[in-house]
Amino acid sequence: MTTQEAIAQRIRQLCKEKGFTPNGIAIYSAVPQATVKSILNGESQNPKILSIKKLCDGFGITLGEFFSTEEFDQLEQEIK
Repeated sequence: MTTQEAIAQRIRQLCKEKGFTPNGIAIYSAVPQATVKSILNGESQNPKILSIKKLCDGFGITLGEFFSTEEFDQLEQEIK
């Protein structure tokens, strides 16, 4: 799994847990719907931390909580 896939998976998981659709969290967190779509579809190769922070605010969680999952802990180092 790549970092981008882990981010998209985490956003989908949080949408399900918190009862948001991708469009709903985009509106609620003031992140453009096109940005959320781009992240979820894997088109965004490097999602901005500011966008992720705004999504976290919309979900009512911290950045630490967003990234504190087994999926992120198991990512392989990308610098070789």
